[in-house]
Amino acid sequence: MPRWPLILLSLGALPWVAAAQPEANSRGALLYATHCGACHDRQVHWRRQRLVTDWPSLVAQVQRWQATAQLGWSDDDVQEVARHLDATVYRLAQPTAAAGAGLTR
Repeated sequence: MPRWPLILLSLGALPWVAAAQPEANSRGALLYATHCGACHDRQVHWRRQRLVTDWPSLVAQVQRWQATAQLGWSDDDVQEVARHLDATVYRLAQPTAAAGAGLTR
């Protein structure tokens, strides 16, 4: 049996597989790896006294630590890093339009 049908099926499935995975080379992932990864391993996000409990607190913590490190990130940079952390670590509930006013995702 020729293998090309399997290859075509595999290629057809790639967009859905890629969409389900957080993009490892997203801007948020690169900013986090460059500026945060040296000190923050995965365990820092799972410590017992975790400060992140929802989307606003995640954005606030990213904003807090980029300011502490004097990184000068834009609001878009903060949002991208928060999205990266949410996709890879926190998996928080999506904010509703009313509850998340001013906090885009």
